[in-house]
Amino acid sequence: MLLERFRAAKREELAALRALEARGALPAPLSGPRPSFTAALRAPGRGPLAVIAEYKRASPSRGVICEALEVEDVAAAYRGAGAAALSILTEEAHFHGSLGYLTRAAVPALYAGPRPPLLRKDFIFDALQVRATAATPASALLLIVRLTPEAGQLRALRELAESSGLEAVVEVFDAADLRLARESGARLIQVNARDLEKLTVDREACLTLARACPPRQGELWIAASGLSRPEHLRAAADAGYAAALVGGALMEGGRPGAALRALLAPGSPTEEGACS
Repeated sequence: MLLERFRAAKREELAALRALEARGALPAPLSGPRPSFTAALRAPGRGPLAVIAEYKRASPSRGVICEALEVEDVAAAYRGAGAAALSILTEEAHFHGSLGYLTRAAVPALYAGPRPPLLRKDFIFDALQVRATAATPASALLLIVRLTPEAGQLRALRELAESSGLEAVVEVFDAADLRLARESGARLIQVNARDLEKLTVDREACLTLARACPPRQGELWIAASGLSRPEHLRAAADAGYAAALVGGALMEGGRPGAALRALLAPGSPTEEGACS
């Protein structure tokens, strides 16, 4: 199972965190306020729904997407093109990410206005990973129901995140996952349209889940995977989603800012880029 491969890839990271904990050397939580992830997604913006634009260098489904662009340049381009928030992939083995990318994307000088909130996108299932995230400038982290398929454990991780100043985006794939997410008290729910075994995308299943089990009061739903065209965003908004997470479709041409601008405002130019 692919998720078990992802879990196994985190063993070295967890061993290092446990060693730090044993020496009393885990980094302290970041002091001061963080930009609100939820508020950013609820604020009026461009396009039919808020877009969380992702810095994504590689993936198991696509292989290397684009490694010629630095996170600082992509983050600034995304914000300038209308991203409500940024997702930063930090998983190293399969996605070529780094925890340090969060700090690099949080430099205020990169942005003409307020710094956007950052989501740590990774495979997080241990309290030490939550504590490590709290030491970064991230505003939110991702928890995947199928990595923590017990509502009590999921609730504990979410509450630890929230007590550390982080919001928790809880990812589901189907109605069974959604029931567990709701049982755990999740309010930020991300529905992934990608089958993690076949690595295929079924956007219609993502839309069907939102229609069959519509967002409840207080919930904010995010559509993820396979969103590459303006009509995909409109369909997600019509189904009840408040936001969409878009990564590979923006990075693959090497002009992520122009690609996001075209997604939010059809007809915008998309010049040849670094990874064309």
